Amino acid sequence: MKAIAMIPFAICLLFSGDASAWNLRGHMEIAAIAWDQLTPATKARASQLLRLNPDYDRWVEGFSGREKSKAAFARAAGWADDIKKKNDYTDDGEKPSGPDSARNIGYRDKLMHRYWHYKDIPFSPDNTQTHDGPKPNAETQIIVFRDALASEASDDVRSYDLVWLLHLVGDVHQPLHATSRFTRDLPDGDRGGNDVKLCERPCRNELHAFWDNLFGAGTSTRAAINAARKIDDAPAGSAANEDVHAWIVESFELAKSDVYKPPIGVGGGPFTMTDTYKRKAKAVANERAAIAGARLAKLLNNALQ
Repeated sequence: MKAIAMIPFAICLLFSGDASAWNLRGHMEIAAIAWDQLTPATKARASQLLRLNPDYDRWVEGFSGREKSKAAFARAAGWADDIKKKNDYTDDGEKPSGPDSARNIGYRDKLMHRYWHYKDIPFSPDNTQTHDGPKPNAETQIIVFRDALASEASDDVRSYDLVWLLHLVGDVHQPLHATSRFTRDLPDGDRGGNDVKLCERPCRNELHAFWDNLFGAGTSTRAAINAARKIDDAPAGSAANEDVHAWIVESFELAKSDVYKPPIGVGGGPFTMTDTYKRKAKAVANERAAIAGARLAKLLNNALQ
């Protein structure tokens, strides 16, 4: 009986967590999709830069020589979340403060920069007053890192920028990393769905984590690479859009049309998911992964040519 009683709690823990747009599995799938669209020259340069990351040896452990480059590229997409658990990194909060919040100094930077992972475009369905999110954010940093990657910056800086780009391009294609919904129940915003509950307390299951975990909770790099092959190609022409702000607006509009929809009501919940909602959410996630991968590949092919 005790084991049975623990099942609902375990399910809730599976979907709990902070705002880390797509979980590790999702980020690795997006990177694997991108890898298959890189030019040989870009693959070679990206692989060279990734070897400078202090976690490189761990990323490629268990892979053969010819598999290592793709494995490292896929696993590197989770590094920006990995540092949240590293003892030598400082949690500088959810809001940027001071000039260090926007610096680009390579691996000497030991701040977590949680606020780089999203750009919240506000909206309200009940006319609650809204306010814009802070800068720097995911949009500003993608542009900074993209431009630095194509510059004469040191390889240390470009390696750091590459691993952040692998992560952030995926982040901004997650609808809940592009918005905060303001309602009378949540007048300060719902933090991209982190404050919208899907079950009663003390269960921590919430809307943002549900969307993050749509690719599953596995952490195997090989499994993620194999799963990425099963995702349909991005819609024709979607990779041609190189406007970072437009990517975020796309995600914002999807949040309004496909995330905050029944059974998700106005306010903080708790709301009960339906099978119809889950199926639609998974389809949206797969398409966003395909588009993110294609756009990431184009960005890197341009920057590292």
